[in-house]
Amino acid sequence: MMQISPKFLVAAALGALLAMPLAQAADVEQGRQKAEQICASCHGKDGNTPIDPTYPRLAGQHRDYLRHALIDYQTDQRKNPIMGAMAKQLSRADVENLAAFYESLPGTMSHRR
Repeated sequence: MMQISPKFLVAAALGALLAMPLAQAADVEQGRQKAEQICASCHGKDGNTPIDPTYPRLAGQHRDYLRHALIDYQTDQRKNPIMGAMAKQLSRADVENLAAFYESLPGTMSHRR
């Protein structure tokens, strides 16, 4: 049986506690406003009508997926010149708010959590 280090458990618990306020602090209305300013021109005001069929539909996506995708664009873990430039303009609060806003919209996903 594998032993888990007490230091690992403390670090994991601390990480979970630090992440909780961020998820609770998201403001859907501020996310809507930011989406209208920078996202709607490509992904559609409703998050379901992108201007190009290769652009993703954001409405109804899971918040954690959207958060990770935006952070990955900010840090160049995901490479796309347009999204990289857009994501780099966002604050951490913007990322949280956008993720909360798009998760709150009705989407076309077939699997909900």
